[in-house]
Amino acid sequence: MKEKVKSSRNLSKNQLLVMDSLKQARQPLGAYSLLDKLREKGLKAPLQVYRTLDQLEKIGLIHRIETLNAWTLCCEEKHECTPIFAICDDCGTVTEHLDKTLFDNIVALPVSSGFMPKRTVVEIHGKCENCDTT
Repeated sequence: MKEKVKSSRNLSKNQLLVMDSLKQARQPLGAYSLLDKLREKGLKAPLQVYRTLDQLEKIGLIHRIETLNAWTLCCEEKHECTPIFAICDDCGTVTEHLDKTLFDNIVALPVSSGFMPKRTVVEIHGKCENCDTT
């Protein structure tokens, strides 16, 4: 199981910059959006951003939202299961949900037929509560 970084002192300058940008964002950000925001702070190349995103994802501080090709902060200190993401197609808000029972059931489906999953991604698109009222 991956260990969480306990202190921002353990993060590199680039990791702190990316984390700060993701904290300020109201929705997940793509690598090039992050690069545009961070150019004036020293990040000059896409590879720098992608490398930093990869490091932060491995540490468990951020998640990649695959259908958006963007990243968002992790909401929990430690996961027992893969998060389920609810993505609002109108405003772009992403919420992270954890449900171990649901996750176990999803993984059990292919396993029962002999399939061995390596990784699970669950992303649900729709409208959030704020956008559904219009």
